[in-house]
Amino acid sequence: MAADPADQFCVAEERSGHCAVVDVNFLYVWGGYVSIEENEVYLPSDELWIYDMDSGLWQTMHLMEGELPTSMSGSCGASINGKLYIFGGFDDKGYSNRLYYVNLRTKTGTYRWKKITNFKGQPPTPRDKLSCWVYKNRLIYFGGYGCRKHNELSDCFDVHDAFWEGQIFWGWHNDVHVFDTTTQTWSQPTIRGGDPPQPRAAHTCAVLGNKGYIFGGRVLQTRMNDLHCLNLDTWTWSGRINISGEKPRDRSWHTLTPIGDDRLFLFGGLSSDNVPLSDGWIHSIATNGWKQLTHLPKSRPRLWHTACLGQEGEVMVFGGSKDDLLFMDTGHCSDLLIFQTQPYSLLRLCLDCIGKNAALLEKQIPCLPSKLLQEVLKKITFWAAMTHRQERKAETERQSQLHST
Repeated sequence: MAADPADQFCVAEERSGHCAVVDVNFLYVWGGYVSIEENEVYLPSDELWIYDMDSGLWQTMHLMEGELPTSMSGSCGASINGKLYIFGGFDDKGYSNRLYYVNLRTKTGTYRWKKITNFKGQPPTPRDKLSCWVYKNRLIYFGGYGCRKHNELSDCFDVHDAFWEGQIFWGWHNDVHVFDTTTQTWSQPTIRGGDPPQPRAAHTCAVLGNKGYIFGGRVLQTRMNDLHCLNLDTWTWSGRINISGEKPRDRSWHTLTPIGDDRLFLFGGLSSDNVPLSDGWIHSIATNGWKQLTHLPKSRPRLWHTACLGQEGEVMVFGGSKDDLLFMDTGHCSDLLIFQTQPYSLLRLCLDCIGKNAALLEKQIPCLPSKLLQEVLKKITFWAAMTHRQERKAETERQSQLHST
């Protein structure tokens, strides 16, 4: 039986609290959870979804092997030298402080998890909803919500609740931990100056140069809109950065993505009055100011999504929820939002133009040089996939309106 032509236009399953990274020309998505009949269901830990940025297509889901992590949400994912590292998270048994990695540049097509057990030093206490900076082959983790034993309490931990029988405490962190991927060593750097951000979780981190930036997050019932940075060479905090002009409202479960050498792109999240946000802002290091983007669609809020930087400065937002997860946990998403944050190259514009108008140029396209032809064919596939998804979405909305009437 012939395959359904729509099968080639499959997409990764809807989810929130997942991990996503970009390596070379591909976006990799792992983990997270969905809601089924008011129950949180963690997605299988042996599934890896891969999006080809050149063709605009999701590849068939890849089954993974090896020492599989448990199925979790709120883990922190980052890539270094073609390896995806997963730390922390929350599963059916509680919080994790385990660290795993998988080689994304496999030559065999097999993706095999490896649990890191032969490390030196002391890892962070178990937690989720933390963030990470990648700098000089090191994973530098900050904050998160988790648990500690009584003898592990310190100034870097803001207690939320306690279970006295086992002397277990839950709360928010503002400590910094470093994992050196070269020496397989955990360490906790000595902070040499500055005021650290208050403990928090569901914040976001980004690196520009040797500075690690943090924006927003939640502690107790407070969501924040403060911006801080940590010098990753000298281990000094900036203190709260005083902003010139207007700035984004307070939020958690948002993303912050470095674009260019001196700008950060902020998107989405959940506000202090529990409103899912769809706004986007760009922070300029040079002017120390925020500028709100005015052309973003207001109808597509996202929180607890992921955001990754593409090859030409585009930010790729995948998954997340369009609802307030604390009160109506049903709106998980599977669409990929792509934000163009700078002009595309002339070559990219030409390839897109040919791809969009392939039917009109069908006689001329085969005459292109072979290398350029391959790039054009990828763009033709990309725009065919985009058209298919738009048509499918329009048909779904039409059917929904028919049922509602």
